[in-house]
Amino acid sequence: MTQPFYVSPEQLMKDRADFSRKGIARGRSVAVIQYTDGIAFVAENPSRALHKISEIYDRIGFAAVGRYNEFENLRIAGVRLADLRGYSYDRRDVTGRALANAYAQTLGTIFSSGGEKPYEVELFVAEVGDTADRDQIYRLTYDGSVADIHGFGVMGGLSEQVETYLGEHYTEGLDLSAAIALAAAALGDDPKAPRTIASSELEVAVLDRTRTLPRKFKRVSDETVSSALPG
Repeated sequence: MTQPFYVSPEQLMKDRADFSRKGIARGRSVAVIQYTDGIAFVAENPSRALHKISEIYDRIGFAAVGRYNEFENLRIAGVRLADLRGYSYDRRDVTGRALANAYAQTLGTIFSSGGEKPYEVELFVAEVGDTADRDQIYRLTYDGSVADIHGFGVMGGLSEQVETYLGEHYTEGLDLSAAIALAAAALGDDPKAPRTIASSELEVAVLDRTRTLPRKFKRVSDETVSSALPG
C-alpha cells in the first residue's frame, strides 16, 4: 500500500490561499465609496443580468467579485438569514455586522476544510446609518478575514493600484456624481494601458440614507451614471 504524500499545514494553507487569490484576481474590480448621502458601490460589469451588487435587507447592501455561482449562493444565504432574523425578532435587529460575521464563519470554515476547494470570492457588506459616522462597511476575503473599511475600499482585479488611486484622490464630503466619477477613474487607472470606462460597462448602486422608504438600496440609472462621467 502506497503512503500518501505529506503536505505541511502551512504549505496546504498557502496553496489554498494562492488558488483563491488567482481566481479572484482574474475578475474585474469593485469599489465602494462613502459619499455625502450614503454609500456607493461601483463595479466594472458589462452584464445587465448577472449582478455583482445586490440588496440584502433594508439598510444593507452586498457586493462581490470572483466566481459568480459561489458569491450568488452566499448572497441568497444572507438574504434568507436577514429575513429570518427580521421576522423572528425585529427589523432593527438585522445588522451589517451580524451578517459579516456569518459570512466570515462560512468562508473560514470552507477555507480551512480539506474536503472541498476554497471559495474564489471576496465580499463587501455595507450598512448605511442615519449619519455618515454610523455607516458600516466590511470587506471579507476568501479565508474569512474581516476588515472594517472607512471612506473607500476595493477588491478584485487590480485592487492594489485602484486603491492607491482612490487614496490619492478621495476626499470626504463627495456628492454622488463625484463619487461615481472618482470610482470610474480609479477602476480604469492602469499604468500600462489606461482606460476610459463607459457608463454601459459600469454597475452602480447606492445605499441612500435620505430615502424616506425603509429600503435604502437603489440602483443608479445609466443616464445618471453617464452624466456623472467626464466627457
